[in-house]
Amino acid sequence: MIHVFIGTKAQLIKMAPVMVELQNRNIPYNFIFSGQHQATVANIREEFGLKEPDITLYEGRDITGIIQMLFWAMRIIFFSLANRDKVWQGDKGGIVLNHGDTFSTLLGSLLARISGQKSAHVESGLRSFNLFHPFPEELTRILTFNLSNMYFAPGPWALSNLEKYRGIKVDTVHNTLLDALRISESNVNQAEVDIPEGEYAVVSLHRFENIFSEKKLREIVDLLLAISQHSKLLFILHKPTDEKLTHFGLKQQLIDAPNIELRPRYSYFQFIKLIKSAAFVVTDGGSNQEECHYLGKPCIIMRTTSERQEGLGENAVISNYQLPVIEKVIADLPSYAITPQDLDISPSKIIVDALIPDDEN
Repeated sequence: MIHVFIGTKAQLIKMAPVMVELQNRNIPYNFIFSGQHQATVANIREEFGLKEPDITLYEGRDITGIIQMLFWAMRIIFFSLANRDKVWQGDKGGIVLNHGDTFSTLLGSLLARISGQKSAHVESGLRSFNLFHPFPEELTRILTFNLSNMYFAPGPWALSNLEKYRGIKVDTVHNTLLDALRISESNVNQAEVDIPEGEYAVVSLHRFENIFSEKKLREIVDLLLAISQHSKLLFILHKPTDEKLTHFGLKQQLIDAPNIELRPRYSYFQFIKLIKSAAFVVTDGGSNQEECHYLGKPCIIMRTTSERQEGLGENAVISNYQLPVIEKVIADLPSYAITPQDLDISPSKIIVDALIPDDEN
């Protein structure tokens, strides 16, 4: 049996096309929700037409802190061990799809291993080759690689990073996010979201390395205030980011800035509608980097490096937190706007084809 282990909004968005492909082929799967993120998950599930989780391992507030996360993980491990048949629907030799580099990724891989299931890692092979940057994502990836039996890599570079690991390796050519964008195309215009008049940029920041350090977050706020002198910014607040801005006493500066508008997180289709109408995007997220590449949107990456190759040297620029680098992009946005990618490859179909024997396809 196929089990899909999901815990965060980003994981659900990228795994939704795989789940849709399974549903379209009438292939049953067990949807396990770890509950790491609760906000907007139900909306995203409804947007993609996905079934409700077959089992939810945790129901409560979003997991945002390190200590909170440790207790949450221990609770889920103990529950899953005590209720194996309930969690895995009695299956003892299935395959568990785990996506990305979140704590839920590692948790799903670990539970698969100790429960006798095989683990398949989607979006596998991405590396920074610096254990502490990004942290803990890079450590999560390495541990997940070692726990996996099957690897779905989004391109030849990612695939080459998996050479030393045993197991089945599949090149999906691109990320499943490409399929998510395709699905959104026919629905995004109907998404209800307030689009500002005039030119604006979307800001989305959430990485541990950026928000858990007061010094770094203060540096980023100063950069955003500088950018807002000549560009209207819609800052989409992830809950951990919101909490850290408040904790470090930085949120009021953003509230008082006349050209910065703080907004809550949106459903996926709403967010894509905002990005498509934006002049550019400022982000530290790999998914946003990929979305901007597929959409041809100028993208300023608020990091010193990126594991993603999409868009680098084309529409995406790594800022290194340097205002001159950022201002150069904003001053010449047409040079960083590329033709949207028109690709007929479906990474989700490649994944499902690899999971299902030829005689069952």
